[in-house]
Amino acid sequence: MMLMSPMTAYFRFTRKRDSNRTAMAELTHIIDSEVVLAFSTYATIVVLKMMLMSPMTAYFRFTRKCFANMEDTGMAKTPEDKKRMLRVDPDVERVRRCHQNDLENIIPFIVIGLLYTLTGPDLSTALLHFRVFVGSRLFHTVAYILPLPQPSRGLAWMVGMGATFSMAYRVLSTTHL
Repeated sequence: MMLMSPMTAYFRFTRKRDSNRTAMAELTHIIDSEVVLAFSTYATIVVLKMMLMSPMTAYFRFTRKCFANMEDTGMAKTPEDKKRMLRVDPDVERVRRCHQNDLENIIPFIVIGLLYTLTGPDLSTALLHFRVFVGSRLFHTVAYILPLPQPSRGLAWMVGMGATFSMAYRVLSTTHL
């Protein structure tokens, strides 16, 4: 083991400390950037939209008197009425499938979008990605719930996936392996 002088140890320590400070300054700059603020806004919009699908499912269940569990049929008066309420309704299933599709698409957007913001993209390019994704998800929900004729829902899904894949490409092409 080699011993070093106190001066050498001090200079190595200060160089490492300065390097850590520089890295923290860069990270703070990225977190405070307008891209991260824009991402947090658009991510919140789609997460709230996804969260609102649960009350929408409940609304459809109550208005259609269609439940999945026996304990949810407490408003029925007779056992026969309770059994009639235990059924599958196409409108309820449509809302549930829309919610499932949100889960399959919004969660990857959140993860990839967060990584994308760390690559330091231009604000205008990032806003384009975020807005295209949010717009496609909002239109997808409208097309699914109403329902609008195909290919409207499929195109909305593809546009959103395209935005997410474009961000993923940026993350992978910027990463140093």
